[in-house]
Amino acid sequence: MISPRKALFAASGCMFLYGVSRLIGRMDGQYGPGLDWQLAHFAMVAGLLLLIPAVLGLGRELRDVPGRNVAVVATFIGIFASLVQFGVDIVAGLLAADKADLSRLTSHVTGLPGFEFFFYQFGPQLMYLGLVVLTAMLAWARKLPWWSPVLVFVGVLLPALTLNLLPVAAACLFVAYLPPARKLVSA
Repeated sequence: MISPRKALFAASGCMFLYGVSRLIGRMDGQYGPGLDWQLAHFAMVAGLLLLIPAVLGLGRELRDVPGRNVAVVATFIGIFASLVQFGVDIVAGLLAADKADLSRLTSHVTGLPGFEFFFYQFGPQLMYLGLVVLTAMLAWARKLPWWSPVLVFVGVLLPALTLNLLPVAAACLFVAYLPPARKLVSA
């Protein structure tokens, strides 16, 4: 099992790879089903899976802090929703012949009542909200510097402006946990 500290950094690295792969894939105007699509999506799935031990480690550092369990559970619900979303995108990408076919295949699943809302719109936001809250709680407990939650918040907001900023967002998450990481979660 990977340590929470290593998981934090590896998750950021995978998210960075997702963002860079996505940018490279879009350079030819054909980002959709294909190797670039799959590489980007598998990188993000790896990053999401790595967040599980990372979030557990962050939560352990907040043992006696009220609201810790709510923040951890919300983050896990968001991770689950994101994994489902990326899973649908990966399977559709494997089956699709082109971008139009990808959209058609994805719409079969996202057209289910409540599916798109929960797994594409609302659910993943819980992961980001949970990370911001956990980081703020750690800063409040003086286990992270005051600017760590600010960086996590910026890292969460940047992709909302444009997905092209995903590599910068991943770098924000990496740097947010960098200074005290050796002390923050046990290796």
